[in-house]
Amino acid sequence: MRLTLYFREYCSLCHQMLAELQPWQQKHGFALDVIDVDADPVLEERFNELVPVLMDGEHEICHYHLDTQRLAAHLGEIG
Repeated sequence: MRLTLYFREYCSLCHQMLAELQPWQQKHGFALDVIDVDADPVLEERFNELVPVLMDGEHEICHYHLDTQRLAAHLGEIG
């Protein structure tokens, strides 16, 4: 599984979500692409103030803060 974190370098919420994802990544072994939305005008327009946004393909798992219940359900831990 490969997840994507849409991110801004100067965003404290982005850095917080990235740090909170690390134990989940270690436990479940998913790849994580971290993409700076400010490097791509299309992504900047699409996500703008929603960052950080955690996605699996085109499916949004959560934004602003890591929603551990939604992530656990997405990873098959619950449900």
